[in-house]
Amino acid sequence: MRRWLTLVLTLVVLAAALPAAHAQAQAQAQAQAPAPAPAPAPAEAAYARLASDSYAEIEAGIAALAASGDARAGLVLGALADGRLLYRPEDRALAIRDGAALTLARTGAAVPGAEGFRPVRVNNRVRRAIDAAQGTLNLVAPEAGRRRAAADAVFKARDVAALPALDAALARESDAGVRRALEEARAAALLAKPDASEAQRVAAVAVLQARGDGDALAILRGLPADAPAALREAGAKAVAGIAFRLAILANLQNAWYGISLGSVLLLAAIGLAITFGVMGVINMAHGEMVMLGAYTTFLVQEVIRQRAPGLFDWSLPIAIPLAFLVAGAVGIVIERGIIRFLYGRPLETLLATWGVSLILQQGVRSLFGPTNREVGAPSYMSGAVDVFGLAITWGRLWIVVFALAVFVGLNLILKATSFGLKTRAVTQNRRMAAAMGIRTPWIDAFTFGLGSGIAGIAGVALSQIDNVSPNLGQSYIIDSFLVVVFGGVGNLWGTLVAALTLGAANKFLEPYAGAVLGKILLLIFIVLFIQKRPRGLFALKGRAVEA
Repeated sequence: MRRWLTLVLTLVVLAAALPAAHAQAQAQAQAQAPAPAPAPAPAEAAYARLASDSYAEIEAGIAALAASGDARAGLVLGALADGRLLYRPEDRALAIRDGAALTLARTGAAVPGAEGFRPVRVNNRVRRAIDAAQGTLNLVAPEAGRRRAAADAVFKARDVAALPALDAALARESDAGVRRALEEARAAALLAKPDASEAQRVAAVAVLQARGDGDALAILRGLPADAPAALREAGAKAVAGIAFRLAILANLQNAWYGISLGSVLLLAAIGLAITFGVMGVINMAHGEMVMLGAYTTFLVQEVIRQRAPGLFDWSLPIAIPLAFLVAGAVGIVIERGIIRFLYGRPLETLLATWGVSLILQQGVRSLFGPTNREVGAPSYMSGAVDVFGLAITWGRLWIVVFALAVFVGLNLILKATSFGLKTRAVTQNRRMAAAMGIRTPWIDAFTFGLGSGIAGIAGVALSQIDNVSPNLGQSYIIDSFLVVVFGGVGNLWGTLVAALTLGAANKFLEPYAGAVLGKILLLIFIVLFIQKRPRGLFALKGRAVEA
């Protein structure tokens, strides 16, 4: 019995020990067996595909390298785009050329010699792949601006291979603007993906319709003819909606351009409206007053650049009163020296002021030369802002505000000052004003100086949008006379309405008739209008005027 018990206990111990011994034997066998060869890393496989003569293989290598997350991917793709990526066919080694030196693309180690290396071939298709890959790499950049630019690049490339990267970027994006750009890029890529579901592509159409610009319109118009009916219907509705929106935006943009041009015409013509209205003098030298203001701005900026560069943003506020004083003083000299002897002789006045304009042009040409002069823009007048799809440059916006400020200030001078009261009295009835003791010759001189000074500050504004040259004023003198005659001689409100009307009409006519024919049509319209209303839109009231 004892022997049987001992035997049973021995069998139990052996049964428990056998599995452990078997496992230990298997572990020893696995340790002694040779380890399997590791699979090549994704980046290494991508580098190997780049070292090829096949464009298709190079394109696949670019996509694989962008998806690998390799730290040197951006550097390698940049070298490939610049034509500095080389490969050696014998061992498929990749190197980057930097001047005369070569470094291995994979590690950055120096390559002793350039023997056997040849450039990696690049064509237009490969370049598009490089742009898309670089955009994919920037989708995870820390700066929001770079991520936005990367999303825009993927949108333009419509790279289907970037969809996984876009999904990953969307999952962690917190910036609303960048997220919208990523969604638009994903929608563009989905429409280019043949195996995307119909629901995904219809949703992509809605995203592009919400974007609503010309790029989105081009993508939607490129939908294949064999697309599903629901997709084609959604695309057609989106195309119609975007086209309608763009047409409205184009008209609004033309309206803004018209207001901008009208403000320029207002600045150039408002001084002429005063002198022409008060004295009836056809001043052909008015454009040269504008030119003097522009050159005053140039001199102010030159002094600031040399003496106090930190004050450059204050150059225009400094130039405005100086331009007013310079042009106003020249205007008073012209009126006292020439024009006061020619009142009542319009032809002689026209010829005399035309001669003065030639003298001023040649004087400026002799002092500053015939070439254009550089007038810089302060920081607050640089750049543009997008308002509901309208591109509004800060420079033009400031000029519009400045023109309105000049208009309001001049109205206050004429309505709320003693000088303004006397000026209006002389405008309406010169003989009665003289009989009441108003010194009309001095009113003429100071009014001419005021109009010339306003032309000078108009030159400060025009120096920001036009070439500063001796011929600057000639570009605006004819338009200024058209504005004054159309609005009503001597009437400031008529000048404002006429300037904005002619500016808007000119910009709406240009797309259809061209710049030159558009001006001719406007001239014909004004001639016909003056035949019906010789005193313009807003005629002055007064016995002398009505007589």
